[in-house]
Amino acid sequence: MCRIAGIVSNTLPASEISGRVGIMCDALRHGGPDDQGIFLNEEGRLAFGHRRLAIIDLSKNGHQPMADVQKRAWITFNGEIYNFFELKEQLVKAGSTFYSNTDTEVILAAYLQWGTPAFSKFRGMFAFALYDVEKATTYLVRDTSGIKPLYYHINNDGLSFASEIKAFKAAGIATDADPAWAIRFLALGNIPEPYTTLKNVFSLAKGHYLSWHHPSATYKIVPYQEAPPVLNYITDIEVAKEYIHNTFKTAIERQLISDAPIGVFLSGGIDSSLLSLLVHEQHRNLKTISIYFNEKSYDERAYQNIVLDRLSGEKFAHLVQQHDFETFLPQIINSMDMPTTDGINSWFISKYAHEDGLKAVLSGVGADELFGGYPSFNRIKYLGYLRKIPALLFGAAHYFKEDRYRKVSFLQHDHPLADYLLLRGLFVPDDIAQILDTDVREVNEVLFGENNMPELGPYNKEHAAWFETNLYMQNQLLRDTDVLSMSHGLEVRVPFLDEDFQQLVQRIAPAIRFNSKQPKRLLIDSFKGVLPDEVWNRPKMGFTFPLQEWMSKHPEISNLNRYKGKPAQTLVRSFKEGHLHWSKIFALYQVQLNN
Repeated sequence: MCRIAGIVSNTLPASEISGRVGIMCDALRHGGPDDQGIFLNEEGRLAFGHRRLAIIDLSKNGHQPMADVQKRAWITFNGEIYNFFELKEQLVKAGSTFYSNTDTEVILAAYLQWGTPAFSKFRGMFAFALYDVEKATTYLVRDTSGIKPLYYHINNDGLSFASEIKAFKAAGIATDADPAWAIRFLALGNIPEPYTTLKNVFSLAKGHYLSWHHPSATYKIVPYQEAPPVLNYITDIEVAKEYIHNTFKTAIERQLISDAPIGVFLSGGIDSSLLSLLVHEQHRNLKTISIYFNEKSYDERAYQNIVLDRLSGEKFAHLVQQHDFETFLPQIINSMDMPTTDGINSWFISKYAHEDGLKAVLSGVGADELFGGYPSFNRIKYLGYLRKIPALLFGAAHYFKEDRYRKVSFLQHDHPLADYLLLRGLFVPDDIAQILDTDVREVNEVLFGENNMPELGPYNKEHAAWFETNLYMQNQLLRDTDVLSMSHGLEVRVPFLDEDFQQLVQRIAPAIRFNSKQPKRLLIDSFKGVLPDEVWNRPKMGFTFPLQEWMSKHPEISNLNRYKGKPAQTLVRSFKEGHLHWSKIFALYQVQLNN
């Protein structure tokens, strides 16, 4: 797990290309504290940079950027390829030679053996740049779930890329703000892909590669793997449970590969508890990291202890208090790279995992999206009913005072994002226009002016799963988990997003995959005898901090005088009176902080 950066340019002198990439790497030092490398190719007019967090093959053989033995290709790689042993065996039989035990070298050999079809063979989380010397072509490649970030900027005849937005700013490559970022952020609580806070800096789509031809300075973006349509669903629930049981255990076994200390985040919920217990079966010297609070309604120690009593190995538990939140908030916001209303929890638990000596941890992200763990999976059917009402009638809903009624005004727009915003949105367009002192037509144009979403069909649980996977998990959970864990030099692995496991789950008939009465019932039943009843047979809580209380007491967030404009100050008053959710005031705080 690392941080990467690079520049390809037909106009910049080689010394400037190399110098700027060095600055980019310095800005990314936190994500790769173990080593740094820069590869400069003057003939190809490119430089690749790398900051290393050593997880597999801790020796100097893992130094990057890396070339194959014959130096036909160079790579700078962020991530893990969990099936690299199997691929390496195939490649050795095909005549490839290796000088290290790294998965990085396997990527190079696989590309040289199979070309771009090699990208679909990788099982893992990855973002890399690969330079083919003979073809004078650079490829930017991102994993199929978008677990690892990869941003790019194209200007005139140049391509720049990096793992974080701050690298472009630090090197002076792209410094102008995207004027629409605050609109998107106030609506969604995150910056949705492919957009960023910077003008003309975009996120490469998951499961795609960008190929840049150096002599012509032309490029194309191509999907390297698209999910095939499901022709034969698994309809036997017993068969489904057996497949889930076996495939998920295989996914965990893959992701325990490490030459550095590894552990598990344990919150006390279903996903992290199951993960901890299954890891314990394969890895007895398990380290668990947990967080608890003095605020009783948020404290999950009772459920954490039920699981911990069944585990051996070191068990780390950390108390987080109001004082800690206030002390570290400036550092947390700086680590976010782009504004988000989530991630505070990820920052704290990653901090403690790093302090407890870990370099890699496993997380339960992804289970809710696969098995219907969110309220949206049941609420989506009501959207179908509402969509039968003429859209014009929803326009007056923004006059309501209560938030859940105001959000119905989204449905005046015949757009799938409006459906999602009714389920998970923050501010309605009229409020955003007032906060930013702009025209509501501009807000609507930014949010609903184009539609890049596929046809999602009926308002059913599969529809909700697409929303939660491609909008919420992609733009919020995965991005925040990556950037905030890497701010502490920590790698987070997500076995529920193993490619083979995801493909299996998507082959299960929705009628048995989703359960309206018990969220994630199929997952729970697939591991009877492993997961304690007390852990799953209770209301869903999630990995939640007491942020409503903490932010209301925070001297800046709740300070009316630091907010500009009457609409913003009215919202602060509403928050202090207990009528506004913390996520909305936190979004407002960040917008005013960045303007």
